[in-house]
Amino acid sequence: MKKMIVFIIFILIFSMFLFLTLFNKNPSKPENKIFFKEHCFFVELAKTDEELKRGLMFKKELNPDSGMLFVFDKEKIYPFWMKNTLIPLDIIWLNEEKEIVFMSKNTPPCFENNCKSIVPDKESKYVLEISGGVSDKINLEIGDKLIFNIDEH
Repeated sequence: MKKMIVFIIFILIFSMFLFLTLFNKNPSKPENKIFFKEHCFFVELAKTDEELKRGLMFKKELNPDSGMLFVFDKEKIYPFWMKNTLIPLDIIWLNEEKEIVFMSKNTPPCFENNCKSIVPDKESKYVLEISGGVSDKINLEIGDKLIFNIDEH
């Protein structure tokens, strides 16, 4: 009888664990996605001053379906640089309508003290960083519109 009770308790605990693992999504941390045609990027958001300054610095790798989206308060010219960035990136500037207005493709890392800034010729509200070369593989071009599924707040 004791073995049966222990077995039932074990099954109940295992079932609860399985249920929580499979069905419990954390509503306080939504999954941020950006879509271009059939391509989906899972992105980290950079909104605070610290996140905006750090970006993807010191990352040793980045999956081709991942990236970082920088969200600014208003449209302006936002220069970027590759200081302490260890991997090449495609840097994509987007306006308020989420249209690509400027790109720096396969931007190499910079390991010097005086890294050159990449200065777009158009204002933007968002900047997307993805793995270098991915924008060419999926044929991203100036004027393309991306769809965001993000929590900007």
